[in-house]
Amino acid sequence: MAAAIFAIVAVAFAQRGFGGFERYRGTSRMLPNTPYDGRFTFVRVHYETAPGGYWAGGRPSWIHGYPIAERNLMKIMNEVSFLGAHDEEINSLALDDPALTKYPIAYIIEVGWWTLTDREAAGLRSYLLKGGFLIVDDFKMSGWRGMAGAGWEPFEANMKRVLPEARFVEMQARDPIFHCFFEINNLDDFPQAYNSGRPIFRGVYEDNDPAKRLMIIVNYNTDISQYWEWSGRGLRPFDETNEAYKLGVNYIVYGLTH
Repeated sequence: MAAAIFAIVAVAFAQRGFGGFERYRGTSRMLPNTPYDGRFTFVRVHYETAPGGYWAGGRPSWIHGYPIAERNLMKIMNEVSFLGAHDEEINSLALDDPALTKYPIAYIIEVGWWTLTDREAAGLRSYLLKGGFLIVDDFKMSGWRGMAGAGWEPFEANMKRVLPEARFVEMQARDPIFHCFFEINNLDDFPQAYNSGRPIFRGVYEDNDPAKRLMIIVNYNTDISQYWEWSGRGLRPFDETNEAYKLGVNYIVYGLTH
C-alpha cells in the first residue's frame, strides 16, 4: 500500500515541474543555513576537497547535487509522512561544528576526495557515539573513469581516524533499515546510476554488533542521490527513481527512530 501511494506521489511531483521537483539549478557555493527550530532539516557535510575533486564550474566534490537532491527527497518525505520537514532550506555543516549534534542525520558524498582534520574526526566520532546517523553516498570504485581519489581506500583511512575499532559489514536485504518504511527486498538488482557493476551497501554498527544500532550506511559504487537530483528532468527511468526514493525515505526513517 505504501509503495502504491509513493508511486502516485512521485508521478504527481514529476508532472508538477517547477511546482514540485526542482529543475536543475546547481550551485558551487554554500547557501545560508536556516536557524534550528526543532523541525527536521536535512544536513549535508561540507569539507575541504582534496586535489582532483573539483567538477564542472569549479564545484567541490561535497556539493555535487546540492541542494536539489535533498530538496526533492524532503518533498517526498513530507508527502508520505507527517514529518513536516524543511523542504526548501537545506543546511550544510562541518563535522567539527557543535551545531551538528542538533541534527539526528548527516549526509556526506564523494568521500574519495574527503579531507579530514583531527578536529573533524573527533567531531564525527562524538556525533556518531551520541546517536547520530551518517549516510555516505555518491561513492565510486577505484579507477572510476581514470580518476585519482575515487575508491574505498581513502574513505577507509579517514574512518579509521574517526572510529579506529569500527568494522564495515556487507549489508543484507533482510537488515532492518531496508524494512523500516518501504519493503526493499533485493539489493542485488538495485538501480545503478553509474552502470559500473552492482552497487555495494556497507554499514558500521554500534560496538560492531549487527544486533545494535546502525551508525553509518554506505552506498558504494553508486549514486542514489543522482536519482533524487534528476527526478524532475526525466534523465533516469521512473521505476529506478522510485527505488532510489524508497531507499532515501528508509534511511531518514531509520535515522529518526534508532
